[in-house]
Amino acid sequence: MVLTMSTIPPDPTSKFRPGAKVAVIGAGISGVTAAAHLLRQGLQVTVYERSSIAGGVWHYDERTPEDPSYPSNTPSVGDYHLSTPGEFSYSTPPPDSLHQEDLESLPTKTDDALPVRFSPPGPCYAGLRNNVPTSLMVSVLDSWPAGTEEQTNQINLERYIQMISRNHGVDQVTRYDTRVDEVKKTDDGRRWSIRTITLDRRRGVPQLVERYEEFDGVVVASGHYNLPRIPDTPGLSEWKARFGERVMHSKQYRKAEKYMGKNILVVGAGVSSTDISRELGEVANKIYQSARGGLFDLPETLLPGIGERVGEVERYVIGDGHDGSGFGEGEHIPGMVVLKDGRELRDIDVVILATGYITSYPFLRQLHDDQISATEAGPEVLVTADGEMCHNLHKDIFYIPDPSLSFVGVPYHVATFSLFDFQSQIVARVFAGKAILPSEDEMRKEYEDRVREKGAGRSFHSLRNEGGEVRYVNNLVVWANRDAGRLGVELMQGHTQRWLDGQIAMKEKMKKLLEGDKEIANQVFVSGKKKAPLSVQEPATVVA
Repeated sequence: MVLTMSTIPPDPTSKFRPGAKVAVIGAGISGVTAAAHLLRQGLQVTVYERSSIAGGVWHYDERTPEDPSYPSNTPSVGDYHLSTPGEFSYSTPPPDSLHQEDLESLPTKTDDALPVRFSPPGPCYAGLRNNVPTSLMVSVLDSWPAGTEEQTNQINLERYIQMISRNHGVDQVTRYDTRVDEVKKTDDGRRWSIRTITLDRRRGVPQLVERYEEFDGVVVASGHYNLPRIPDTPGLSEWKARFGERVMHSKQYRKAEKYMGKNILVVGAGVSSTDISRELGEVANKIYQSARGGLFDLPETLLPGIGERVGEVERYVIGDGHDGSGFGEGEHIPGMVVLKDGRELRDIDVVILATGYITSYPFLRQLHDDQISATEAGPEVLVTADGEMCHNLHKDIFYIPDPSLSFVGVPYHVATFSLFDFQSQIVARVFAGKAILPSEDEMRKEYEDRVREKGAGRSFHSLRNEGGEVRYVNNLVVWANRDAGRLGVELMQGHTQRWLDGQIAMKEKMKKLLEGDKEIANQVFVSGKKKAPLSVQEPATVVA
């Protein structure tokens, strides 16, 4: 079911004014910067974050998410159990007799299972570092602490996000441990109704509590890295069923030490695959990296010495007569991986699927259509069956049929912190009535022209092409400033010259990286040099 035009008010922008009530979904860098700029523009803001801490994908959690579906679920399903209205509702205050077993319908195996299923841990692994310099990954809201290196560990990146959140009042308006399960228009079509589920830990036993609230605008800042993309390769689901944690998605990868002396097949040849392969190269016996010749594959020369690039996987085969039991920790998986070039890999201990993620907004299920392809998307569909892009967004931000629904963080191949900050500034200005949206017809034409130029699919949101990110930001700045004088608001500033010079230098490095320059690879990736220590035992600052 798709949102119909009859549910949309004649002028959804009429509510754009200082004091309007706005919900932000997510407290990673995109959500925190969005909330901070909204607050600066005088809007009433509530941030919903399903975990207990700000930081998004840069928050390291020793726990791993539960296994995804093999193969992938459809995009509208998401990476968590989506509750039904009324499933976890009770009066306030709750009756003393209410216990977890009365509320919790999620199957659990351990005491930790409810929090994990409620808010699946993200993909951050212990050795994760930024591969875009911190001087480019910077928000206008706060500078990096003095002495921060250009490549740093995840804990410093997470702390930077949390610093912005503290310094700009975002923490005070964030509801942690609160997941958004449904976003839809109110019956009169004038506002957004948001249904949330909170994991309430205050009474000793965790309880799930449902609440409803209405808003004038919504900012979706929930990120890219939630629902793993699991390929429908013949035999893969059988391997997973038989061999359990020997088959995993990269979202579940945490530390290289676990794979000491193993032979590992890493499926995929993008940035995450290569970074993980280089980490594993310090401890593993052998690494096979399976590539299918994709547009964003990195060169084979960037693999560690024990790494070997192999072809695309055709199928996974279980050994004759093997029921999946009876082989020891030190033994290879009893089966073989057959590649499309006919080669057979028979010495695999672990398979890591670095196969990416599916675009998924399960709380906006009515805007998904799991039955059609990207090229068939109509004017109101947000996500199609492939889950490769967000449709019908003006400048990758505003939902064209109703721009009071906006998105921050959709583009990729960018300096994320910086670009998402610029997106946040334009959202805040528009929602406060301090920048004027084009007409729906103008937004529609611009979007359709872009679809014709780039094509629908995975590359649509990429700003990798020469000058793409700078042009994108310049367009936002020109738009924001077009009516600034008439509206009496300060001009929005674009990239500084220092940032532009730094990006040119980074692009030169990236060009050499894609040509297989190993010296540049050692600067960009974590292996080949001593890593900065990660205080993973240090207690995180959890905001209740």
